[in-house]
Amino acid sequence: MHHLLTAILATKRAGKAILEVYNSDFAVEHKDDNSPLTLADKRSHEIILNELQQPRATNDKENTLNNPLLPVLSEEGKDISYDERKRWEYFWLVDPLDGTKEFIKKNGEFTVNIALIHKDQPVLGCIYIPVQDSFYFAVVNLGAYLLVNSKIVTGDLTIQKLLDASQKLPSNVSTRKSGLHNNQNITNKQHLLTVVGSRSHATKELTEFVDKIKEKCGEVEFISAGSSLKFCLVAEGKADLYPRFGPTMEWDTAAGQAIVEQSGGRVVDISAKGPLKYNKNNLMNPFFLVSGQGYPPFLNES
Repeated sequence: MHHLLTAILATKRAGKAILEVYNSDFAVEHKDDNSPLTLADKRSHEIILNELQQPRATNDKENTLNNPLLPVLSEEGKDISYDERKRWEYFWLVDPLDGTKEFIKKNGEFTVNIALIHKDQPVLGCIYIPVQDSFYFAVVNLGAYLLVNSKIVTGDLTIQKLLDASQKLPSNVSTRKSGLHNNQNITNKQHLLTVVGSRSHATKELTEFVDKIKEKCGEVEFISAGSSLKFCLVAEGKADLYPRFGPTMEWDTAAGQAIVEQSGGRVVDISAKGPLKYNKNNLMNPFFLVSGQGYPPFLNES
């Protein structure tokens, strides 16, 4: 459990540095793929790397997971060969600033994401929203939670303090989800589905998917959100589906997947019909569909 506290503290400290840049007249560079990069990305990466690689005392020396020096794979430090990565049993997967375009637009919809990967699956996820000073976090067998104020996130934070101050997810499962187990109930218009999509990466495939859902389910409410906030909305119960038909990388989705899955939802590779996998040779994700708690399998196969 100390890994959760490590991730929470690291994301908060990175978020503070990000906000300092956000509230300044910052410059924008471009990566090799022409995506924007700011001083905030770089500072966040450095802070998180330092935090995750700080030796910390543990009483369980025999457990590999309690080794504080787990390897780190980050968007801003991704040039680690697959030959080296494939030997990792546990590792941190980090997006120091998810939603750089939203950061540049100054709409507040950007996050700091840290996940812990075991073999090919996320077992811990932490998403911090600096502008809102809120955390979404999850650990396998613990559940998913929302912390709406980070004032308790200090060096003496304990798991019990964290859980006592947080709200278990999903926290906003509406009555329309009750009984959603067959087509007859789905098509009843009182069960209005909410689909969340990317604010900056809309695609033709997304439009076609929403049209198909409308044919099956009737009226659909569509909302836009940036960064990994889309996962958070599904985990919280404020959105029902998040289809992604555009390029994403493993660090974009790992923390969100952990949070959705531990809230009772699913994150499914649309082609393979199984959970997204991590630490692949090619770190790009396939197209995927996120669904919230209570939704029947056919929605994941549309």
